[in-house]
Amino acid sequence: MVRWFHRDLSGLEAETLLKSRGVHGSFLVRPSKKKPEDFSLSVRVDDSVTHIRIQNTGDYYDLYGGEQFATLPELVEYYMVQHDSLQDTDGNLIYLKYPLNCSDPTNERWYHGYLSGSDAERLLQDTKEPWTFLLRESRSNPGDFVISVLTEEEKDGNYKVTHIKVHCQGEKYTLGDVLYDTLTDLIEDYRKKHIEEVCGTHVFLKKPYYSTRVNAADIENRMKELDKKSDKEETSKAGFWEEFDALQKQESKMPYERKEGQRPENKSKNRYKNILPFDHTRVILKCGDKNIPGSDYINANYVTNQLWGDGKPTKQFIACQGCLATTIEDFWEMVWQENSHVIVMTTKEIEKGRMKCVPYWPEMTDNGKQFGRYWVEMLQEHEAQGYKVRNLRLSLTEQPDTFRKIQHYQYLTWPDHGVPSDPGGVLSFLGEVNRMQENTPKAGPIIVHCSAGIGRTGTIIAIDLLVDMINMKGVDTDIDVQKTIKMVRSQRSGMVQTDAQYKFIYLAIAQFIDSQKHKMKALENSTAAESEYGNLGLNRSKMKVSRTASKKKDEEKVYENVNARKDKKEKVAKKSSSEREKPRASLKKK
Repeated sequence: MVRWFHRDLSGLEAETLLKSRGVHGSFLVRPSKKKPEDFSLSVRVDDSVTHIRIQNTGDYYDLYGGEQFATLPELVEYYMVQHDSLQDTDGNLIYLKYPLNCSDPTNERWYHGYLSGSDAERLLQDTKEPWTFLLRESRSNPGDFVISVLTEEEKDGNYKVTHIKVHCQGEKYTLGDVLYDTLTDLIEDYRKKHIEEVCGTHVFLKKPYYSTRVNAADIENRMKELDKKSDKEETSKAGFWEEFDALQKQESKMPYERKEGQRPENKSKNRYKNILPFDHTRVILKCGDKNIPGSDYINANYVTNQLWGDGKPTKQFIACQGCLATTIEDFWEMVWQENSHVIVMTTKEIEKGRMKCVPYWPEMTDNGKQFGRYWVEMLQEHEAQGYKVRNLRLSLTEQPDTFRKIQHYQYLTWPDHGVPSDPGGVLSFLGEVNRMQENTPKAGPIIVHCSAGIGRTGTIIAIDLLVDMINMKGVDTDIDVQKTIKMVRSQRSGMVQTDAQYKFIYLAIAQFIDSQKHKMKALENSTAAESEYGNLGLNRSKMKVSRTASKKKDEEKVYENVNARKDKKEKVAKKSSSEREKPRASLKKK
């Protein structure tokens, strides 16, 4: 993503960012201070940072002798995919995993960041409203931008999209004539008049196409934008409500069937007649009697992270309704079958005089309870800050020595149809849940339920997925609350029920980001700044570091090896910032 491009960053500033906000494999690209036409690729390797010079010959980009590319994004994307192509001189692999994104140049919601031209065309053509527009980053020229506009001209049955380049000149922006201080000033000015293309055609910017993507570190600024209300009363429902409303409209277009829940033999197993599991992700009970219709049915769906990962198995949940008296046996059957060790319950048993979930566990005073072919015992119960923890023992009635320990977490301060007053409590709760899950070897999916298994359940799962992403990629990664919920909804219908819950997800992520920033600040203050530059090469099957009689002279021109001795590190620390930007050793083909 071109958002890894940081236009005004020095080597030391890059190191500070990568050490404080990045993780192993985080990287960014910045202009070379010594040679403005070249660039530097800064990569975090474990707890240090190394820098690689990117050469711009005017005809192509390369790493001084490596593969040649027409554009800078193509070069970066190649090394992100070809993990064995970037090595230091000791043969240690350097991984480009997570782009460390720069802050958005504007908080306006018509800004879509790194969006391709074809994707912009698809989004705008789906609106079928001429003069709808958006702003995106230029892929061919990092640092510049593009206005994409749906015109009135038709082509192949669709309105044609035109793309207009916005040039960045220093700290100002222009279409080629007037200079503007901000992108907002530029867009707002041309919305009042029009843009005249080279061919003489007039292009109008009438209706912005809003993005829901946001840099996680800038989420508070986005929330301020979403909180703004229009002066006109008829359009006062904007911001969070508007995003949630768009999500609701997309829900009706999902083509997934729910036939199993509608079968006569299964209807009585549903707490609410219209809240049914999707067939394609439903949990199928495997131990039921095949001669009994519906014996494999439970109102539950698998929910898996389908948006991001790191080559590792993706996190999985089971979202289900709260137990009815007639479904407790099925519930424990599911727990055993899926090897789940952690259960999250986000409702009280009774709320506002209505039964929300039948207790499916014994009391401490009981010796245990039998549910079908399972025996459940209460080993321990205690209350924490806003929630209750139960340590249960689940065993087969006929094989009491075959058992599993189950940790049951019940959140007690989440009001039905509302949200908690403080997202901090939910974040702490989820932290404890995840610690237990991570410390349980080979644990199956975390089971999450409320009453219907969609509102509070969906909110908890969406927050957890977004927090996971930020932990994995750093606080400067892009997140999309609406897209995350849409992904979750594609696996269980109606997840996240209200605009209040939608906004609460933003609030929780903002508080999590704030806590992470405070931790980073404390780390920055306690850690002395250190310069560690690497002398990097490409895959040794193709390239090698020059070893000539003038080795000593060459080494004066290169960055220090990432594993350099301490005395060399101290030498680098004393060099001027201009010396740090000197080109690396030439890499020659074998």
